[in-house]
Amino acid sequence: MKDDTIWTRDEIQSPCVRICVIHPQERLCTGCLRSIDEITQWSRMDNAQRAEVMEDLPARAPRLKQRRGGRAARVKG
Repeated sequence: MKDDTIWTRDEIQSPCVRICVIHPQERLCTGCLRSIDEITQWSRMDNAQRAEVMEDLPARAPRLKQRRGGRAARVKG
């Protein structure tokens, strides 16, 4: 008899979306919104630590949405 059960991990998976660019001022990855420390420590974090990081990520997004110049900045100067 063939077992069609798909094996899955019990741990919280990385939020990485393979857009690995660190924002110069905020020091967050523009893809997954984690800090460099969180990215490098992810494989050593337990589920509680990972859950805490995942819970914080949505609040970080607005920090990267601010424009850094454009026409408004040129007109001021």
